[in-house]
Amino acid sequence: MTIKRIENGQRFAAAVVHNHTVYIAGQIADSIGAPIEVQTREVLAKIDDLLKRSGTSRAKLLSVNIYLPHISDFNAMNAVWDEWLDKANLPARATVEARLAIPGLRVEMTAIAALD
Repeated sequence: MTIKRIENGQRFAAAVVHNHTVYIAGQIADSIGAPIEVQTREVLAKIDDLLKRSGTSRAKLLSVNIYLPHISDFNAMNAVWDEWLDKANLPARATVEARLAIPGLRVEMTAIAALD
């Protein structure tokens, strides 16, 4: 059984690959305090990068969880999401309102994808 860990940090890896599946930890924007659209693009770019480094792509997404500290950002986040999404390969998704660990964060996302 092989487990590949990508970007090990102090408490967790950014992604873990196991049994033809990649599990992506909560991704946040670098531009803390920026508008939701900017932060959403940054988070999705990080997910794209981790998917690529894991050997897969957004077309293989199985599930995405989105956390918003302000549910009023839902429509603006979705506008960016809809531009990014592979509409031929929709993942399961949940979006919840939740207080995030760092003030100024507007979005955090986790993802699970199959390997190519």
